[in-house]
Amino acid sequence: MPELDPSIDPRELDRAARAELKTLSKENAEQVAKHLVAASRLLDDDPARAHEHALEAAHRAGRVAVVRESLAITAYATGDFALALRELRTYRRISGRDDQLPLMVDSERGVGRPEKALELGRSVDRASLETVVQVGLAIAMSGARLDLGQAEDALSELEIPQLDPDRAFSWSPALFDAYAEVLEELGRDAAATEWRERSARAEAALDAASAGNETVTVFEMAEEEPVEVPAAQVAEPTADTAEPVEAAEPADAAEPAEADDDAAATPED
Repeated sequence: MPELDPSIDPRELDRAARAELKTLSKENAEQVAKHLVAASRLLDDDPARAHEHALEAAHRAGRVAVVRESLAITAYATGDFALALRELRTYRRISGRDDQLPLMVDSERGVGRPEKALELGRSVDRASLETVVQVGLAIAMSGARLDLGQAEDALSELEIPQLDPDRAFSWSPALFDAYAEVLEELGRDAAATEWRERSARAEAALDAASAGNETVTVFEMAEEEPVEVPAAQVAEPTADTAEPVEAAEPADAAEPAEADDDAAATPED
């Protein structure tokens, strides 16, 4: 069992995640919460250790949706895309939510199936998704297009209403960076530099706006409320966009046999 930092307080876990743990005994819920907090703390700097904590949480509470979600995200962070896909499918089945669809699409890319990633991304009505999920999905779909050498289509995947250079929200830095990456791929370096500068300014403004928030939100990107900053924080818009180009869909790759979705589940106290 991975060692827990004595400083970890289970109350650091966000309220929605703690509510899911109420099906467990009090003692087990507290330990699971601590391992989820530890996984969240370690995810960026030490994903392997974060994954160990998520595995321990899954061992203790494998039928709790947020636990399987956490295990999926730490698996993704360590590069185990097949495990991430399995756990994300389980999370989706248990929770009935599509909020991790972008990560599922990106995991399909990770196992070498960009065509399958595009098919999965198109399988859900985007209007039914929360805004931050729509943005994440656009980024993942753009990446799949790049995998297939479809740079113009990758750019048009990102040309969504949220690509607003006048305002910065929680999703803006990632979206601006993705847009810049595709512009670079197309050889439009000056425009790419402008969007990277917008991303940096948006990031700085968002960091300032969120200063003092000590609550740990574990793997709940889809639940994150956008944080708007004044338009003066970001650069003026430019007319540098590309017309969407329709591309033929490649034949889908073969689907490998799936592992047992409940493999991580154990009896819960």
